[in-house]
Amino acid sequence: MTAPLVLIVEDNPRNLKLVRDVLAHAGYRTLEAATGEDGLALAQAEHPDLVLMDVQLPGIDGLEALARLRAQPATAGIPVMAVTAFAMEEDRRRFRSAGFDGYLEKPIDVRALPGQVAAVLSPGARA
Repeated sequence: MTAPLVLIVEDNPRNLKLVRDVLAHAGYRTLEAATGEDGLALAQAEHPDLVLMDVQLPGIDGLEALARLRAQPATAGIPVMAVTAFAMEEDRRRFRSAGFDGYLEKPIDVRALPGQVAAVLSPGARA
């Protein structure tokens, strides 16, 4: 069986490398984009199993990128987790109501990350 493919949309090179390295070590395949526009193009071309979307991006932000993913039949069903330093409960509710399937808080907890990704990818996680 092929390892799940995770698209990481993150404009900070250090954060991108950290998430990529942790997920690769945990057995995931990764794709990388530094802008919302590039993330959309990769999602449409590659159909990843999960997208980790930074909320604050240059160009279109993560909320707009999510809306565009959900608007396209080919990408509407891909789970998308918000990745952000906005940590208040109100922010979490806002991201959930926008349609994100999960939430990763910055700084990224490298020990928890593989389990958080696996939980969203597990069957029935989006029910």
